[in-house]
Order: sequence, then C-alpha cells, then structure tokens
Amino acid sequence: MNDLEKYFRSNEKRWIFKWMHYFEVYDRHFSKYRNKEVVILEIGVSQGGSLQMWKDYFGDKAKIYGIDIYEDCKNLEEENVKIFIGSQSDRKFLKEVKKQIPKIDILIDDGGHTMVQQIVTYEEMFDHIKEDGIYFCEDVHTSYWLKYGGGHKRRGTFIEYSKNFIDYLNAFHSVQRSLKINEFTKSAFSVHYYDSIVVVEKRRKEKPYTEKTGIPSFERETPQVTSFSKIKKKTAQSILTMINVVLRFFRLPGFIWK
Repeated sequence: MNDLEKYFRSNEKRWIFKWMHYFEVYDRHFSKYRNKEVVILEIGVSQGGSLQMWKDYFGDKAKIYGIDIYEDCKNLEEENVKIFIGSQSDRKFLKEVKKQIPKIDILIDDGGHTMVQQIVTYEEMFDHIKEDGIYFCEDVHTSYWLKYGGGHKRRGTFIEYSKNFIDYLNAFHSVQRSLKINEFTKSAFSVHYYDSIVVVEKRRKEKPYTEKTGIPSFERETPQVTSFSKIKKKTAQSILTMINVVLRFFRLPGFIWK
C-alpha cells in the first residue's frame, strides 16, 4: 500500500471519492515529484479532500491549484492551495487561468467527465504543462457510458479522440500526408492507458535514430545473383509497393511475398 492509499484509508479530513485502483497509477507517475517545488492543477475540486491529499503527498514545497464550477469551493482555499471558479469547457476561462498560474508539472482532469470537457481541457491546457510534466485524465470510462454520450468506438468520445495520441507519438515514422509530425509528436514521450485513465508523459524529443555497437556474431554470405535476377527482384518490389499503396488507401491489411 503506497502513501496515497494510506492517506485515503486513514482520512479524517475532507471527503475524497476515488476508484481504488487509481492509487497505484498515481504513485507510479507522481512519486518522482515528491518534496520538490511542484506545480499541480486539479480540475474538479468537489469537497476539497483530494487537494489536501496532494498537499500531504507532495510536501510543503508544492503549489496546488484547483478549478471547479461551484462558488462554495472557493472557501476551501488554504496555504499553498488556490482555487479558480469556472467551467473547464469554457476556453476563455481556461486561457485566463493560464495567465494567472505558472507552468504546470501535473495536470489532473477529474472534472465533469463529459466528452466536451475532457477534450477542451486537453486542447487548452496541454501546452501549459512543462516540458517534463504529466497530463492525467481520469474517469475516461464515461466514454462508454450512454448518459455521457459514450459508446464503444463511438465518434466524439474522449477515448476515440485520445487514440490519435498513439499515431501522433509515432508520426516521425509516417510517410503519409494524413499523419504529419505535430507538437504532440515533438513534446510527448509516452502515452499510458489504464482502466479509466489516460496519462501522457511529456519530454521534448527529436527524430529517433539508430546506432550499432559491438562485434558481429557471424558473417552472412551474400547470395550470387545475376543482373537479370536483380531486375526481376526490383520489378517485383515495385509491383509489391504499388499493391500495398492501393491496400493502404482503402485501409486494408498489407500484402507481403514470402
């Protein structure tokens, strides 16, 4: 049991409501920030219990910010905890928040959990996370709940939206116009999917490259080929490439000669 779960189970302060498997994920991604000058933004203050939990976990050097739509949450401010009142689906409001807080180490989206709220929050706030920071969106199971507009592979859900992150992460290797290198490609190091959680770890990166080190274990003999064989092989490769271009256009499985 990690320190976050210990705090939760012994909590006698403000109310906290969490899925129990979250604590392992929190500790896996957040532990490196403990006792450092970390900046945290949590969207969805509720009763304020999680803000107190973060304060206890990260230590006195942490600066913690919260966002909620309910005015009463403003009364939950305390030392090193500041709360903004507004809607996470309001782009203008989020832009104003960014002007008033420093760059974020950890953004936790635990707000209203609707598709629009999660997508708008990502689009407006991702660039305000530090180059080595973490974007953490929880309760994404609402992408499967009908009352939130969810459904398996349903267009417009946050899960379907976030699946693009996988392509963006690998865009350096794409040769198609439909997948180009973007800011996510250059700023995201990894994407993690857990039950109900999407995590993006940021880190600036350049185009990947390979190197070789060490001594070969054995030499491979080069087959003797005639000029005619070379022409046949080149022609076959050209035909194979053309076939796969057509198959790719229709998003059909690739074809390989064995």
